[in-house]
Amino acid sequence: MSFKWPNKDPDETLDYTVDWSRFLGYDHATSTGNTIANNLWFIDDASGVKTSISTSENTTVNGITTVFGGLTRDSTNTACTIRLSAGTNNTTYKITSQITDSSGLISERVIRLRIKEN
Repeated sequence: MSFKWPNKDPDETLDYTVDWSRFLGYDHATSTGNTIANNLWFIDDASGVKTSISTSENTTVNGITTVFGGLTRDSTNTACTIRLSAGTNNTTYKITSQITDSSGLISERVIRLRIKEN
């Protein structure tokens, strides 16, 4: 199963977030439940190879760019955000958010992002 974000114009630079709180069983009212201990992002290249995103510089994969400093987590460590710019018009990107939770389990969510000129 994959998720879908709203279309992005190639001229936009936007933040995209995956909220893991329900999956983690985190209760915001009591601040209890698992949290994110580590998170990684991947974008499939033109050949479908899952390519790791750098946390120390801008990374361009198949025409879409992750912006340095745009890989973040929220204050409760239950959501991860990636900042994306550019992208090739009429291309749908497969982006993967991978987390390791506070109990040591590794989970992934695949999100589709279509680039569409407004």
